[in-house]
Amino acid sequence: MLKHRLIFGSLMTVLFSSLVLFDGWLDGSLTASPEDNRQVQATLVALLVGAAAGLGGLELARLAASKGLVVLNPVCAVGVVLVSTSWWGARLMHVPVSIYLPMATVLTLAGMMLWQQMRLGVNGVLANCGVSCFALLYLGLLGAFILAIRVDGGPLAFLTFVFVIKSSDIGAYTFGKLFGRHKLAPRVSPGKTWEGLGGAMVFAAVVSLAFAMISGIMGVWIAPVFGVVMAVVGQLSDLSESMLKRDAQQKDSSNRVPGFGGILDVIDSPLFAAPCAYLFLTVLV
Repeated sequence: MLKHRLIFGSLMTVLFSSLVLFDGWLDGSLTASPEDNRQVQATLVALLVGAAAGLGGLELARLAASKGLVVLNPVCAVGVVLVSTSWWGARLMHVPVSIYLPMATVLTLAGMMLWQQMRLGVNGVLANCGVSCFALLYLGLLGAFILAIRVDGGPLAFLTFVFVIKSSDIGAYTFGKLFGRHKLAPRVSPGKTWEGLGGAMVFAAVVSLAFAMISGIMGVWIAPVFGVVMAVVGQLSDLSESMLKRDAQQKDSSNRVPGFGGILDVIDSPLFAAPCAYLFLTVLV
């Protein structure tokens, strides 16, 4: 387990960082001249976010099925992809995000209701539409802010967010294994401890400070604050996905990613952290 986590974690880090930097080079957002920027930003990252959100939606549907609930796919899956890539889609269609995002959401909701009517009739309308709307908001709307950081903040801000949030996971795991004594949320995730949360904050603060010193995207005085906030929200986001798995009596959302579990297990911590990071990077920095 640990061996696979280290190998695939390192491989994913290298590939992911390379993709983000190459994507920034393609659209001109890494160049010194603003005139070189393309209208449509972050195409490769948008494809990655859309694929992760869509596959995560399929895993969520599997968890829901264990409780007798039906996620209204393929309509919901398509809607999750459309909503999660809103910042890219809006630029592609030359419309404001404030128009694209609600319209994509409304069309998906209408499509899900129509799909329910055609395929299942009145059986389980509230349950099926409810869990489908949850999937749309959880993966689509929250996922949209992950891409928003890349489009509005640029590649370096995006890498800072991802590395800070993932370093908090590493810190939580390390401190939890070495010093964990007091349970953080025993009914949801028995393995998480308050000591692990402390480690998450330390690791995230250090990584955030390092990125701030190298890239200059935020002041060194506010970088540790950003790291601590991301660590706390990231761990709460992780607990949210743990609730879903525990309710479905599943250890992992799937086995797609060796050493990590499923796509949901990889993207769980950034989901709720992304809107906070977007607010932080666009308003406070």
